[in-house]
Amino acid sequence: MKIYLAGPDVFAPEQKALFAELKSACEQRGLVGVQPVDGGLSEGREPGPETAHAIYHGNIECIRNCDAVLANLSAFRGAEPDSGTSFEVGFAVALRKPVAIYIDDQLSYADRVEALVGIAGSEADMRCSRHGWFVENMGLPLNLMLACPAVGVFPTPEQAINALANILKAQTAEHSR
Repeated sequence: MKIYLAGPDVFAPEQKALFAELKSACEQRGLVGVQPVDGGLSEGREPGPETAHAIYHGNIECIRNCDAVLANLSAFRGAEPDSGTSFEVGFAVALRKPVAIYIDDQLSYADRVEALVGIAGSEADMRCSRHGWFVENMGLPLNLMLACPAVGVFPTPEQAINALANILKAQTAEHSR
């Protein structure tokens, strides 16, 4: 069973070590971790639309060929997760693939916004202090459109991998009946 390793880890200076750890954790559960093709497709190419399209299509094909998605949706450059990873989660959900999410803090989304830019108003009418926009206050660590379709939102990648391994094992057992 193959697991697509979604997340902004492709931008980290220590990306090779991060992906090696994720792949090792997958292997310990009998899974194969598949990292995004970003590194391989951009090598030797100039940044630009052609390279961007190659990376996009390569990653879409990887998701299609995997059985599930492990997504790092930790806050990236602000209160929100990486937009590319969020897209990959939505794409996987549309393909009816199990998605397990991990984030590096378990604050609610509202608490994360409050810590970053401040919140004004009552609990029933929370507003971002900077823009005045309503702040979702569902008690979830992410926007409900990301948190609800996932098999879970976990504090570590290992816990998320365990959840995916259990789900894929159950699905395999169900299909073999």
